[in-house]
Amino acid sequence: MAAAMDWLPWSLLLLFLTWDTSAFYVPGVAPINFHQNDPVEIKAVKLTSSRTQLPYEYYSLPFCQPSTITYKAENLGEVLRGDRIVNTPFQVLMNSEKKCEVLCGKSNKPMTLSVKESRLVAERISEDYYVHLIADNLPVATRLELYSNRDGDDKKKEKDVQFEHGYRLGFTDVNKIYLHNHLSFILYYHREDLEEDQEHTYRVVRFEVIPQSIRLEDLKADEKSSCTLPEGTNSSPQEIGILSMIIIRTLRKDIANYNKEDDIEDTMEESGWKLVHGDVFRPPQYPMILSSLLGSGIQLFCMILIVIFVAMLGMLSPSSRGALMTTACFLFMFMGVFGGFSAGRLYRTLKGHRWKKGAFCTATLYPGVVFGICFILNCFIWGKHSSGAVPFPTMVALLCMWFGISLPLVYLGYYFGFRKQPYDNPVRTNQIPRQIPEQRWYMNRFVGILMAGILPFGAMFIELFFIFSAIWENQFYYLFGFLFLVFIILVVSCSQISIVMVYFQLCAEDYRWWWRNFLVSGGSAFYVLVYAIFYFVNKLDIVEFIPSLLYFGYTALMVLSFWLLTGTIGFYAAYMFVRKIYAAVKID
Repeated sequence: MAAAMDWLPWSLLLLFLTWDTSAFYVPGVAPINFHQNDPVEIKAVKLTSSRTQLPYEYYSLPFCQPSTITYKAENLGEVLRGDRIVNTPFQVLMNSEKKCEVLCGKSNKPMTLSVKESRLVAERISEDYYVHLIADNLPVATRLELYSNRDGDDKKKEKDVQFEHGYRLGFTDVNKIYLHNHLSFILYYHREDLEEDQEHTYRVVRFEVIPQSIRLEDLKADEKSSCTLPEGTNSSPQEIGILSMIIIRTLRKDIANYNKEDDIEDTMEESGWKLVHGDVFRPPQYPMILSSLLGSGIQLFCMILIVIFVAMLGMLSPSSRGALMTTACFLFMFMGVFGGFSAGRLYRTLKGHRWKKGAFCTATLYPGVVFGICFILNCFIWGKHSSGAVPFPTMVALLCMWFGISLPLVYLGYYFGFRKQPYDNPVRTNQIPRQIPEQRWYMNRFVGILMAGILPFGAMFIELFFIFSAIWENQFYYLFGFLFLVFIILVVSCSQISIVMVYFQLCAEDYRWWWRNFLVSGGSAFYVLVYAIFYFVNKLDIVEFIPSLLYFGYTALMVLSFWLLTGTIGFYAAYMFVRKIYAAVKID
């Protein structure tokens, strides 16, 4: 039986070789025979991402379009897969090499994207979307060359070639988003050698693409839409600027219009943020409280920045129990000198005079609220005889640190800050306040809080889950490097959204921006509160009153601290922005 099995495959092979074979193709998928310089149609299938699992059609993004867009009739399977095969403006000729060519837009004025389109493209790139094209029904692929060191010898690295289906729409690097705006197509073909009097025919056997991101300024183009690529790595990638670029372009346009030497009628009809130049730096109500809260926010900011940075360097390991909280408490005490300095200087800028009372308010307002809530919650823990209760001697020690270290340092910083020259405002304040016009509904303060809080909260949403898990489910937290990066992103997003909100408010001729900007910039704290409620309902199994009270009590302190932190970041960013724009316009 074994011997019979040995010759069976050979007999089957001989049997197959003796038969006459004829190949056939399924209708609609047969390869096409091309002649020299015949057009090879490049079609688009869809955009896909393994992260979202939501395919989109090709022209859902602002790609270059042909004069007439024609969709292929899909079968049921293609419809279920999300395929929407459509023609593209790419012009490829068989066995004809073509250099760089501008696909759409004039060579001297490339196609630009609107604000909405830029946001959409940036969102798709951040979601790792791939573009899928086909040539003669063959899908496009991106070649990846990987080098492996299997023998441990750096000189003997083996090259491993892999292929990705489609090509990446773009990429992100250090929180910047870049677009693949240049594609190099490589078509592999098979040539059939016919008789001398017959023309050669070609069939496409492989379709590759090399996506590149090239800055438009480095792409040299002439009037005939042909272009020249930069040599080597001299070019920078093409970045999609989103929010900050929009602000800068809008401001440049506004400042240029305001600085024009118009006639008297045009000057009388001017509108926008220039109209409130005589009131924009008018001191707000309760300047002492505002400066005290901002001083505590600076104190928090310095403490958090140092703690996260030191923890990122590995000096505050989670294995060292309590080291992180101990360091945070001591740093907050010693950062009082910076909080007092910033509060004192701002209080003087806002025409304040009672610096001693302001220093006391700065040193006691936020810490007093924190200590009061913690003391009340600690009384409930004492009643349960839990080890989580802070002993009375420790409470007394914390009070001594507060009044013995933090309060004197706040007074010291406040004294030097109040004595320092106040911030120099670029325009004078009128004696009579300007009447504020009726505001639209979307300029409501609560609506502004909801709008401004989305972007910063989205930047730290994932990290918030790990932080809550570490606090309430006794999980260890190790991602301090990622936390530092998220903190930087939070600072940038808070600053940008604050600048946008204050710009909208001043354009609406509402100059009461001091308190409003501080409240609106901390709008992400509202979403943190909503997430804390969601986490309590869906992740925790707390049913008793005192544990629930502890959760919401400490969560309230977290939300208050986060609001103070983000509000301070947004306020100072907006304050520098307002001083900058009013210093750039000509005021009579």
